[in-house]
Amino acid sequence: MGCATLFHLARLGCRRVLLLERGDIAGGTTAQSSGILRTYYSVRPNVAVARAALAMFQDFPALLEDEEADCGLVRTGYLAVAPQGKAAEALGRTIAAQQELGIAARLVDHAEARAIHPWLDLSDIALCGYEEEAGFADPYMTAQAFARAARRQGAVIRQGTPVLGLLREGGRVRGVRTAAGDIAAGVVVSTLNVWSPLLRGWAEAEIPCHASRHLVASFAADAPYTRALPVLKDFASPLMLYSRPHAGAEILVGAGDAGDEVADPDGGTGDIPMDWVAEVGAQLAHRMPRFAEHGRFVRAWAGLYDTTPDWNPVLGPLPGIKGLLVAFGFSGHGFKLSPMVGRMLAQAALGLVPDLPLDPYRATRFAEGAPLRGAFGSGAVS
Repeated sequence: MGCATLFHLARLGCRRVLLLERGDIAGGTTAQSSGILRTYYSVRPNVAVARAALAMFQDFPALLEDEEADCGLVRTGYLAVAPQGKAAEALGRTIAAQQELGIAARLVDHAEARAIHPWLDLSDIALCGYEEEAGFADPYMTAQAFARAARRQGAVIRQGTPVLGLLREGGRVRGVRTAAGDIAAGVVVSTLNVWSPLLRGWAEAEIPCHASRHLVASFAADAPYTRALPVLKDFASPLMLYSRPHAGAEILVGAGDAGDEVADPDGGTGDIPMDWVAEVGAQLAHRMPRFAEHGRFVRAWAGLYDTTPDWNPVLGPLPGIKGLLVAFGFSGHGFKLSPMVGRMLAQAALGLVPDLPLDPYRATRFAEGAPLRGAFGSGAVS
C-alpha cells in the first residue's frame, strides 16, 4: 500500500516524496499474502475499487510505463460455491451487482462449474458464481515494481527507518519523528498496516483497528494442481475456505473466518496447530475428494490482518487532524485493492478529487452507525 501510494504521488507530479519503511520493502505481511485478485464483493464501493485495481494489475507494464514490469499476474477465474440459504442468496446478489458494473461475472450451473473445476464435488451446493477475469498475483514482485517505478520518477525510499511518532503543531501534522531524526512534511500518509494502532497515541485519535492472525496451508495430490484451475471460494465449508493454485502443482488453502486477535504484532505469529491443518484438510477433501484419497500436507504459515469492526478499510483524513491521511483496516483484501487505493490516497494528498470517493471509508462511519456491512459476516469476503 505504501509503495503503490508512493508511485502514484510521483506519477502525479509530486517531486518531494519520501517513503519510510521500518524494515525491507515487502518484507512483512506483504510477503505472507495469498495474493488473490477478484472483484467479488458484497459491499458495493469495494466492487468499484477492486474493479479499477484489477484493471491496473492486468495492464501493469503500461501503468508503470515499463515493458518489463511484472506483478506475477495469473488469470485463473474465481469460482464461488454456496449451499442453499443465505449464502446462496448473497452470492446471487453479489453476482448481480458485479454485472451492473459491467464485470464479466455470471451464475453457472453444476455442469459448467465442473467444466471450470473438474475436481469438485458439488452435491451439497445450490448456487455457483464465476468471475472470468480474476486470479492471483505476486505481492512481493508487485511492491518491488512499484518501488522501482517510484524511484525512477524521483521518489526516495529509506528502508530500515521506523517512524517513532508524528510532529504536530496545534491541530496539524508537520512531519514525523524517526530514529534518524525529524522529517518535516506538508502531508503525511500513514499506511502502517497492523501497526496502525500506534496512531492512537501519536495522533490522539480513535483508531478502530486490531491485528488478527490467519493461517494458510498447502497440499498436494496424486496429480498436479495446476494454474488451469480457478481460485475457489467455498461458502459451504465451516471455515469458508478459499483456495488457489500454488507453487506449480500444489493448492494453497486458507480460512475466511475472523481469525484470532493478536495483542502485539511484533510478537510473532506463533506455531501452526496441526489440529487446524487436519480440519482444513478434511474440509478440502470434502469439496475435492481427490485429496481424501491421495492428499498430503506440504507446508503452512501464518500472517496478520489489520482488521476493523466491519472488516473494511478506513481511508482518508481523521477528524480534527490536518495534514494526515490514513489507510488501515484492509482486513485481508489490501493487496488486491492496492493499485487503486494508492492512487486515491495520492490524489487526496495532493488536493485532487480522487477517481473514486473516499467517503464510504471515512473513519467516522462507526460512530455514525454506518458501517460497511458485507453479506457474508466477519471475514475477508466483504
